[in-house]
Amino acid sequence: MDQGGGVKSLQQNLSKMVEEKNTVLKSFLDDTFRVFDRVLEGHRVEVKAREVGTVNYIGQGIARVEGLSGVKSEEIVSFPGDVLGMVLNVDPSEVGVILVGKTEGLKAGSEVRRTGRVLDVPVGEALVGRMVDAMGRPLDGLGPVRTPRRRPVERRAPDIMDRAPVTVPLQTGLKVVDALIPIGRGQRELIVGDRQTGKTAIALDTIINQRGKDVLCFYCAIGRRSSSVAKLIADLRAHHAMEYCTVVVAEGEDPPGLKFIAPYAATAMAEYFMEQGRDVLIVYDDLTRHAQAYRELSLLLRRPPGREAFPGDIFYIHSRLLERSTHLREELGGGSLTAMPIVETEAQNISAYIPTNIISITDGQIYLSPDLFQKGVLPAVDVGKSVSRVGGATQLPAYRTVAGDLRLSYSQFEELETFSRFAPRLDEETRRTVEHGRRVREILKQAQYEPMTASEQIAVLLAVTRGVVDEVPLDRIVEAEAAIRKIAAEKQPDLCARIQAGEQLGDDDLSSLLDHIQKAVD
Repeated sequence: MDQGGGVKSLQQNLSKMVEEKNTVLKSFLDDTFRVFDRVLEGHRVEVKAREVGTVNYIGQGIARVEGLSGVKSEEIVSFPGDVLGMVLNVDPSEVGVILVGKTEGLKAGSEVRRTGRVLDVPVGEALVGRMVDAMGRPLDGLGPVRTPRRRPVERRAPDIMDRAPVTVPLQTGLKVVDALIPIGRGQRELIVGDRQTGKTAIALDTIINQRGKDVLCFYCAIGRRSSSVAKLIADLRAHHAMEYCTVVVAEGEDPPGLKFIAPYAATAMAEYFMEQGRDVLIVYDDLTRHAQAYRELSLLLRRPPGREAFPGDIFYIHSRLLERSTHLREELGGGSLTAMPIVETEAQNISAYIPTNIISITDGQIYLSPDLFQKGVLPAVDVGKSVSRVGGATQLPAYRTVAGDLRLSYSQFEELETFSRFAPRLDEETRRTVEHGRRVREILKQAQYEPMTASEQIAVLLAVTRGVVDEVPLDRIVEAEAAIRKIAAEKQPDLCARIQAGEQLGDDDLSSLLDHIQKAVD
């Protein structure tokens, strides 16, 4: 009986435990179903149709796809492996797509899906000081670019009525440019010349000179070697320029699609700051490689070739890019975007197809001569072939006072110097003009990474235009220049501040500065 009672008690306890567990389980399930009911309340199952195509052909950076009958031009499509492409050709039977990523693993027969959106890039303060690719992905190993905003790479240029005149100077720190070929904020100034003549050096000096001037800088490298980009980044960091600079890179080994969209992506990033009322400088290095990448894509997509095998819309791809650089009206924030595109010529042929196209779009050009480069005249700016169509409207008044006729006299000197090589004897006046011109040329020389303030430039230019250094031997011009810069900063600090502020110089100011310069030279 005792055993029977123990078994019965055990059964009762087990039944009680099972009943309690069932109660807990039922309560848990009830709670779970109530949560599901709340989550699914108002939720409707919807069937969405997706348009899917098939790859017919994969080439070097392009794909031809069939089956996307509703796709639009410049729409982004998705390939397997998260590879993206942008639709460039829309033909009746197929569409031509430029790939903006690695193509490994893609083959004919791969599935292609529409995304319904256009190509966009991240924009915002998080980009300042970073190096990214044309898609906004970081290349500097500093982690992801965290910004909540994105903008399409292709945007409409500001309307004419939204633009304001270009009146504020953009100082490059180079005497020959700031005095003879002035650049304004919102201008488009082309840098053109043969390879290895110092085109990138001028752009780099301009970026370095913006330190402390509240100007953000964007440098867009198109098809450049990795080693060249790495050296440029190192130079920017060495001069503390990366603090206000963003570098957008499409390297030479990247697909042509990335090289094509790189300048548009960099411009979209820069436009964000312009529309916030900031002053921005953007350098495209260079648009010759950009045009070649577009020619490659167009030929692969079987577009009809034109002059030099470039497609018929080669002018349009650069005009729609450069027209986005401007100075906005005060009602729109008053920001500016200054463009300095770089173009490479062959055998000094400035009248070639791409250079003449971009010259006709921009507001002037700085031409670099290989002949001057070989003679050691650096920067090798050919003053006669260089021009700024905005001109003195952007120049500080002190430049016009001191160096107003310097361009004309320098051009006359170059003609006389050529003539003097064939003349056995020169009259005294011609000899003095030639000697004076040689000192002007020597003064306009400037080493890289040594930008000068406007006040220092004015002091040096005043010395050479008033003939103070005419008796100084050519091999001592550099010493005289250093002495002039030093004494101007030490003896005339108030005058230097007024020059920087854009005030007009009077005769008394010039006489006082000349007295100090004469003492420094003596």
